[in-house]
Amino acid sequence: MTKREGRFELAHNGTILLDEISEISPQIQAKLLRVLQERELERVGGNRTIKVDVRVIATTNRHLEESVERKEFRQDLYFRLNVVPIHVPPLRDRKEDVPFLAQQFMQRFARKHGVRVKGISNECLAALSAHNWPGNVRELQNVIERAVILCGDAGLLEPEHLGFSTRPISAVPVTTAPSALVTSLGTVSTTSPPVATSNNNMVSLAELEKQHILAALEKTQQNRTHAAKVLGISVRTLRNKLNEYGVNAKDTGEPVEDEANA
Repeated sequence: MTKREGRFELAHNGTILLDEISEISPQIQAKLLRVLQERELERVGGNRTIKVDVRVIATTNRHLEESVERKEFRQDLYFRLNVVPIHVPPLRDRKEDVPFLAQQFMQRFARKHGVRVKGISNECLAALSAHNWPGNVRELQNVIERAVILCGDAGLLEPEHLGFSTRPISAVPVTTAPSALVTSLGTVSTTSPPVATSNNNMVSLAELEKQHILAALEKTQQNRTHAAKVLGISVRTLRNKLNEYGVNAKDTGEPVEDEANA
């Protein structure tokens, strides 16, 4: 019988990232505490104790002190993690990183979607730098992916590809600074506070999805099979989405046989 190694076992003598540590259940918190304290674990269904030596990086967008006070996060686990705090400021406080990150995301999504983008125009860079980024780096990543798809081949990313409102988006002020934690086991936990956004100034997720899908169809000359591949979804899922938008094969010029093979 083939053994199934867990994440900690696979990370032995290496590093493991625990994203959004504040979201794990009390049961998992107890198991994690044992691993951090005892440096050992047991496989699910196994009866043998396995020693592990792992550097743990744990991240969260909440203030763990408040979660401890509300009894949502174990105090002993918090103290076990809280060794070396690392402050990670939000993107709006390090605007100088925006051009570099935008270039990196542009190259990544150009490869992902098979688009030959020339670069980012100065006007687009100015718009990116002027934005407040209430959604932090994830928002920048999504904005650049959308811009790459809408830009198409041999073009520059322009402000109109970003989908920004003409009105600025304001972030809710943060009263306490984000922090980070490191344990004696080599655990690092970065934290940053949640940020509220104004829905009046942003395109809805459903509308953004629709624009993304229709842009992929346009890029692939309305070929649903190719568009589905670019989007990373099945043709059936794509067809269902287009039905929601009131778009059928006749409207897009898609051959009927392509639909039948879905």
